[in-house]
Amino acid sequence: MAKNGLREQEIGAPSFEQAFKNIDDVLRKEAGCTTELDYTEQTSWLLFLKYLDGLEQDRAMEAQLEGKKYAFILDEPYRWEVWAAPKSSDGRLDHNNAMTGDDLCDFVNQKLFPYLHGFTQRASGPDAIEYKIGQIFGEIKNKISSGYNLREIIDHIDELRFRSQSEKHELSHLYEAKIRNMGNAGRNGGEYYTPRPLIRAIVQVVQPKIGERIYDGAVGSAGFLCESFDYLKAKGNLTTKDLTTLQTRTFYGKEKKSLAYVIAIMNMILHGIDTPNIVHTNTLAENINDIQERDRFDIVLANPPFGGKERQEVQHNFNIRTGETAFLFLQHFIRILRAGGRGGVVIKNTFLSNTDNASVKLRELLLESCNLHTVLDCPGGTFQGAGVKTVVLFFDKGAPTRNIWFYQLDPDRNLGKTNPLNDADLAEFVTLQRTFADSPKSWSIDAASIDKTNFDLSVKNPNGGDEIAHRSPVDILAEIAALDAESARVLGSIRALL
Repeated sequence: MAKNGLREQEIGAPSFEQAFKNIDDVLRKEAGCTTELDYTEQTSWLLFLKYLDGLEQDRAMEAQLEGKKYAFILDEPYRWEVWAAPKSSDGRLDHNNAMTGDDLCDFVNQKLFPYLHGFTQRASGPDAIEYKIGQIFGEIKNKISSGYNLREIIDHIDELRFRSQSEKHELSHLYEAKIRNMGNAGRNGGEYYTPRPLIRAIVQVVQPKIGERIYDGAVGSAGFLCESFDYLKAKGNLTTKDLTTLQTRTFYGKEKKSLAYVIAIMNMILHGIDTPNIVHTNTLAENINDIQERDRFDIVLANPPFGGKERQEVQHNFNIRTGETAFLFLQHFIRILRAGGRGGVVIKNTFLSNTDNASVKLRELLLESCNLHTVLDCPGGTFQGAGVKTVVLFFDKGAPTRNIWFYQLDPDRNLGKTNPLNDADLAEFVTLQRTFADSPKSWSIDAASIDKTNFDLSVKNPNGGDEIAHRSPVDILAEIAALDAESARVLGSIRALL
């Protein structure tokens, strides 16, 4: 079996990158696939089934070596090697038995998907891989209407190998690129993608440790969980017990949207977590007062969706009622952290200064129940495709806030699609945060100085780098126009006097 991308090319198969490009080229022919979201979605369910086949083969081989019999998850007609890529004795595709055209589409739509969806009812519980299979194929749909296009895509998928860690590592980078492109494409794709340099900086500040349970209740593409996994693996000298802990008892997530749920599972698998603890559910549908000690986590890392509006019945699950989804999520995160637990949460920067009742009460709750020790102020353009400004809140639960350290991220360029945020942009923040050092971009405030009538936490850099430094181009152009108009008025007055 091939061990890495170079070996794949040596034996005649295209590179992983070329295979992904070939798949996208075929998907562009499909009327039902018009965006990067569609390309990622359709690639994901096929990748998942290819991965599942490899996992089953590995388990069957291990059982055979131990003199045991392996009970396959999938019945024989629904295994990848039977319906998708039957092989002849020379290991090549058996064209006589490989379905294509209408036969292939009919099998996928009328037999395969209903069979896989049925695992939801047949699984032993929501943590079982069978349940995840059922969830995925109950929500996602095959949008490839041409059986000939589907045949071509399956052939490209079958060329991929990701059973070794090196193969998974290479494929994970390509899959992350697809997710990034999906986020840049706009629409709701951006909901699933948080810039990885920002996530890495957040993880470095929170500093998770082996044995701590890490949670994201708005998991999206699982970027926070995957980066945390990479961070902990990079520590080195991990024991077998440590690796088992990372695989099974460290990373937890919840996701409402079906596409993000599938992408999260596939992304974690490619990063090396074989059976991700991701639940397909609406986190906000849970009453926070029902959260028990056993439900709590050591670390919360998240970028919850903002700007959305939740129904009244959902708002009733929270002590501070508001339609703003991000504010509901923040209440959930505070509640679900154990005492002494740590959080790193991205939120819209208007949270710091909004004067509505819910915002004021939520700031009061955060300051009194948690030590809000750090606020990272991010410039516009941090999130590509979204002009909204954000901040990252870092807090420890269990003690009230005494001092808050602010850092105003101010790259030497305008961030955008061609100039995205990078790790170097955040290096100073990560370094200074360790000691809460003052600098032209950072300062501290005493919580005792915060106005108790509104708990305003606005970013006001005493060194002169306040929010005006990050005005949008629209604001700048408006000011220029106003100044031009004022100059014209003054010149007109002078001419009149002359």
